[in-house]
Amino acid sequence: MAAVAGGLFALGVVAPGPAAAPLPRAAQADGPTTPDPREPRPPLLPADFQGTGRYIVRDLGIDVPFSWQGRDGNSQMIAGGPDHPIWFTNLIYENTLYTLTYRWPNIPLFPPRECSKVPGFFNRQIFNDKLKTARYMGPEILQGEKDRHVDHWRVGVVGGSTVPGEFFRFPLALGDIYVDQRDPGRWWQVLQFGLQNLFDPELDEWFTMDTFDHRPGQVT
Repeated sequence: MAAVAGGLFALGVVAPGPAAAPLPRAAQADGPTTPDPREPRPPLLPADFQGTGRYIVRDLGIDVPFSWQGRDGNSQMIAGGPDHPIWFTNLIYENTLYTLTYRWPNIPLFPPRECSKVPGFFNRQIFNDKLKTARYMGPEILQGEKDRHVDHWRVGVVGGSTVPGEFFRFPLALGDIYVDQRDPGRWWQVLQFGLQNLFDPELDEWFTMDTFDHRPGQVT
């Protein structure tokens, strides 16, 4: 369970509200498009950044504030807070992945849950190396108050054999990542699905960013 709320960091992250949360912004391109001959760069997690947005779990009716910040290669996600139905934080700090869930539906508040240190060596470089294996799904437009032109990437983690053919394998996690077409280090939306989200009955979650820039953030 240590990696249950590991968020996108682990790709390996919630109490139900009175109504279903709104859909994340539609990711689509309107009308005919001209094929883009460029070779886009895959997503990249910068060393320094800060962004704010919303964390959404539709089947639980969850739509809460979300922040993601990085400084000197360390980074931290925070979803919800003490006045929201969920509240958790995930960190990459000094080559280690941590997750701490303060509030989640059907999990007792007392005694408080301990911070989970996920075993093994993990840092921003390892995360970015995994992102280099992402598959390019195409250019899209995230439609909302401000339309954003993005590149859509998909990265997965599969257990079992890596040899093609009739060999046993099973999916562990999947991430759909939408980054700025001009700057793959600027993230605008992520869908995560997989066993890392065991707290959620549908195993899926979104975060959508309203702001994202390359100023150093705070990691605590």
